Amino acid sequence: MALSRYTRSPVLNYGRQFGTSIGVNAIRAGIKDGSLPSTPLLLRGVERLDTLAGSIYGDSRYWWVLAAASDIGWGMQVPAGTIINIPDLGAVTALVG
Repeated sequence: MALSRYTRSPVLNYGRQFGTSIGVNAIRAGIKDGSLPSTPLLLRGVERLDTLAGSIYGDSRYWWVLAAASDIGWGMQVPAGTIINIPDLGAVTALVG
């Protein structure tokens, strides 16, 4: 099972939707303060985050990790010239749990 971006997030509205994701905020903070190891990747062409996550992590469901680490929002398609931070998935799992 893939690590969920909703891990530890409160459920709102009588259990029908999630609140702000704590995991996303933790990833962004870890990248910013340097506590989450990552490797930058400059995109040479247009890429989709799910395709990129599939080739890097072996599971396209980790697209949200790349989005959070790169602070680029939730768009799947990313233009050429964008720098994507690729965090170590083991460190992300330990951080987000």
